[in-house]
Amino acid sequence: MTTVDLSRFDNAWYRPGATLKRTLWVLVNAWVLKSDLPYPSLLKAALLRVFGARVGRGVVIKPNVNVKYPWFLTVGDFAWIGEGVWIDNLAPVSIGAHVCISQGAYLLTGNHDYTAPYFDLMIAPIEIGDGAWVGAKSIVLPGTRLESHVVVAAGSVIGGKTEPYGIYRGCPAQWVRRRVIRPAADALPETAP
Repeated sequence: MTTVDLSRFDNAWYRPGATLKRTLWVLVNAWVLKSDLPYPSLLKAALLRVFGARVGRGVVIKPNVNVKYPWFLTVGDFAWIGEGVWIDNLAPVSIGAHVCISQGAYLLTGNHDYTAPYFDLMIAPIEIGDGAWVGAKSIVLPGTRLESHVVVAAGSVIGGKTEPYGIYRGCPAQWVRRRVIRPAADALPETAP
């Protein structure tokens, strides 16, 4: 039986950015994004943009958010990123417009090959479609594609591909039912009294 030898782990092939850029980001991330202080979302979005993120308008970023590498991040218009969210983006993460990433969710783009003797690093992107909702304390695994308006129930672990408007729950998350969004109150026809 072969064993794991972590002393020979080598991820030298992985180059996420210049050392100075990564160091500066660690400081900005710690002082502003990961802070419990209620810095305005506009400031956080601006700092993410300075470091290469593509951030849409009207994005809400709550306190204590951790972003590994902003240059691998895209966030669409009017998306919400909740308190304590960790975007561990060793690979690109794309968050669509009007997406809600609830508190404590973890977007994970890296893992290890448990079949490799040296526990090789593996990375894969995450794509979250418009209108999706990642529930509190959920984990989104590397290589996941959440289609338009998907709901991932709180505390779920989801990986792979999903169906648009699907509601997924559990560990591993399974399709539960179709999401139905009722018309907005201001879009309903007036009724006579």
